[in-house]
Amino acid sequence: MTDSVPAAAAQRRRATLIGAIAILLWASLALFTALTPSLPALQVNAMSFTIAALAALILWLARGENPLRHLRQPPLAWALGVAGLLGYHALYFLALKLAPPLEASLINYLWPLLIVVFSGLLPGERLRWFHLAGVVLGLAGTVNLVLGKGDVAFEGRHLAGYAAALAAALTWSSYSVLSRRFASVPTDAVGGFCAATAVLSWLLHFAFEQSVWPADLTEWLAVLGLGLGPVGLAFFCWDHGMKRGDIRALGSMAYAAPLLSTLLLLAFGQGEARWQVALACALIVAGALLGTGDLRAKRR
Repeated sequence: MTDSVPAAAAQRRRATLIGAIAILLWASLALFTALTPSLPALQVNAMSFTIAALAALILWLARGENPLRHLRQPPLAWALGVAGLLGYHALYFLALKLAPPLEASLINYLWPLLIVVFSGLLPGERLRWFHLAGVVLGLAGTVNLVLGKGDVAFEGRHLAGYAAALAAALTWSSYSVLSRRFASVPTDAVGGFCAATAVLSWLLHFAFEQSVWPADLTEWLAVLGLGLGPVGLAFFCWDHGMKRGDIRALGSMAYAAPLLSTLLLLAFGQGEARWQVALACALIVAGALLGTGDLRAKRR
């Protein structure tokens, strides 16, 4: 066995861990969003992606790089990146407008399961039973977590909202898996995708919302936190993980995001602790361990 095999396995594990950073950052999304109660949703999205794009630009200039070098990417890569970032958020916000948030969230949380399923279509990827079992356990934990927040009742009058939530899940899972087919596109290009998403988000905001300035320093800091974390660095980490890490493992671990988000909200007094949180924790952790069970085998 050559040295290149363990080296490749080590790089794959490292990329998976980098992708997992995105999941940790997404856990803060609900808290930061809750701290911006006076701001319209699309405006928050536009401001956050603007900050993410500016942060990427500053980093490129600090490294002495020409920003245009990162923007010269194939048209299909641009189409995928912008459709993934903008399409997912626009559809998710639309779902929250047209359907109750609990039901919309439940449907939206299908995206980690879809990532694991779709990954089986990629060349060189093998879908095993424990991948599916792990992600199903994670989904069960998330369903239990959401149900603990209130009564869920799917009604026909909210069908358009449910469809938007499902479309959001399909959009994000498809974007994530298809990113693997553009592994030659550097992760730095995500900064350009964020810039394009910011411009389009501003246009949507001006078309459908009325602009509101953040009411206080807390809201300004929350928007800054969004742009640097869950709507900024997270997408760079996720892109790297999807292109070079274990997609199935990341899909299983993704269900930790809603759990960690709930725990973070509880820590800041934004919710009430319930027994469903403990059960969800057990199911999601078990699912993540099961879904990443083949990582140890890859070390050989």
